[in-house]
Amino acid sequence: MDPAQTQAVVQLPDGRHVYVDPSHLPAIQQQPQIVHQHIHQAPPDRTTQRVALGAGVGAGAVGASVYFGPMLIAAITSMAASLAVVALVIVATAWGVVTVVRTVGGTDGKAAAKALRKGRS
Repeated sequence: MDPAQTQAVVQLPDGRHVYVDPSHLPAIQQQPQIVHQHIHQAPPDRTTQRVALGAGVGAGAVGASVYFGPMLIAAITSMAASLAVVALVIVATAWGVVTVVRTVGGTDGKAAAKALRKGRS
């Protein structure tokens, strides 16, 4: 039998390679592995996931939070934008009506406004 088949090739500390019977080798102590772990802050939309997982809720709730969370934010933002536009239209219309009434009202309109002011005080 070939000695290379029953022996292992080992590199000595000086860099040379030799054939050695594996039973004559000392126990090899491995150095501890270094694990590089990068921890990043999760985006805010993951909070619902963490709460669901921490409460022992299943994957369905986590999936729903991932899917419906951003959708809910988009819907609320859309409603807020629509309400802002409606408020702007109402303010512009009220301003226009007041301006037209003051212009067209003439002296009678001014006298009526004056009478209202006196009645309130």
